[in-house]
Amino acid sequence: MLNILNLIDDAKCYEMVRQLRWPEGVRCAHCGHFWVKKRGFHNNSKYRQRYYCHVCERQFDDLTHTVFAGHHQPLRVWMLCLYLMGLNLSNQQIAAELNLNKDNVQQMTSQLREGVVVKKTVLLEGEVEFDEVYVIAGHKGNPTAVKAKKRKGRRNRLKGSRGRGTLAKEKPPILGMIQRNGEVVIKMLPNVQQATIKPIIEAVVKVGAEVFTDEYNIYNRLSEWGYHHKTVNHSVGEYARDEDGDGFHEVHTNTIEGFWSLLRSWLRPHRGVSQEKFPLYLGFFEFIHNVRKRGKALLPSLISILVAP
Repeated sequence: MLNILNLIDDAKCYEMVRQLRWPEGVRCAHCGHFWVKKRGFHNNSKYRQRYYCHVCERQFDDLTHTVFAGHHQPLRVWMLCLYLMGLNLSNQQIAAELNLNKDNVQQMTSQLREGVVVKKTVLLEGEVEFDEVYVIAGHKGNPTAVKAKKRKGRRNRLKGSRGRGTLAKEKPPILGMIQRNGEVVIKMLPNVQQATIKPIIEAVVKVGAEVFTDEYNIYNRLSEWGYHHKTVNHSVGEYARDEDGDGFHEVHTNTIEGFWSLLRSWLRPHRGVSQEKFPLYLGFFEFIHNVRKRGKALLPSLISILVAP
């Protein structure tokens, strides 16, 4: 029987970490200086190099201050887990592929997603489209919260209630902001109100950008916030509009609406995600989408952000 763990070499994993973490040469993980020297290998791995800094006089190794440090699983297992996450395998499937306990895999994937989400930064400019989508998200894995809600079965909940979804209704809105021919930012919101979306928009969209939305009134103050705002009126059957007569229908939100189908496909193998974990899944998918949009290799990009200072 083929064991995927036998296909990965520990030495190459550590070499990759060193190349991606210190492309200009090894720097102290504590103070950032280059004046360091090698000091043998870690007790738990003959490939995990240890170092000594002459400036701060402290020791560190290849994994110090990274998400990979302080765990009993070998580095190659974490690398494979990260690779399989990039392929969008569920935790259950990853556990089967790596012959690990499902609870251990759940903990590993949560830490890896959180490591990516905390460090990623995106700034959108130029032509940007906004839209929101609503996704069922309860309290999977939290029996106490599930019992307190006394919720209906999933089939009945999917029938929906009047009005737009909120976090309290277990149907949180997801705000999407995508730069045409560029990157995307997606955020789970407690509700769809101007006070909720304003700080998020101002943090990731450059003032002066040309923003395209539908006619939903939460976007009415975009012009006041410093953006050039144009809308397309879906309620009357308008989905694209040519304003300058050049034959190109530039006013639309088709890019972000197409992105939602990619997100739904990405979430499908996980068979429901809890509200508590949902932002991590969104942030991880956002990073993967943006890496592919930049034309970069996925696994090195994931490792780079996880080992970056």
